Amino acid sequence: MKTSLKILGVAVVAALVMVVAVPAAEAPTAGTKAPDFTLKSQEGKTVSLHDFKGKWVVLYFYPKDFTQGCTIEAHNFQADQAKYDKANAAIVGVSVDSVDSHQQFCTKENLSFKLLADEKHEVVNTYGSTQKFGDNEVAARNTFLVDPQGTIRKVFLKVDPNPHSKEVLTALADLQKK
Repeated sequence: MKTSLKILGVAVVAALVMVVAVPAAEAPTAGTKAPDFTLKSQEGKTVSLHDFKGKWVVLYFYPKDFTQGCTIEAHNFQADQAKYDKANAAIVGVSVDSVDSHQQFCTKENLSFKLLADEKHEVVNTYGSTQKFGDNEVAARNTFLVDPQGTIRKVFLKVDPNPHSKEVLTALADLQKK
């Protein structure tokens, strides 16, 4: 009986180690279908990627509301909002912050585009966009440019928030010429 319990204990520990050791998914690549998802926006409304069918989507992941780099990146996207509108592109930000945090961030920073709350880390994991921030796991600063048919056309990994909106606009213009 003791031997059976020891074997069972070892099996449970081994199973837990295997679960913990499983790495997050890798980021989807250009040319693949963008994984669909449904999350809540800063207004508390349900938003899915497929809601944007027929539009380009700038799906950007960022670490944390109210932090310096994230605020710069959001301001730059907001400053270029009219250019994205003209290019038939929606800006959609995703972080692991709460709906309430997003609402406060949008109000304080005058942001008009959607910020989605991925508190369970499901979408950031699906898009291979996680990183450590102290003792916490947050979204990595990655962006996926999705075409109107739902295909990822360009991937930006570990972006610099300062020039990023301009880089995305340039890539969007190039892709729309093709």
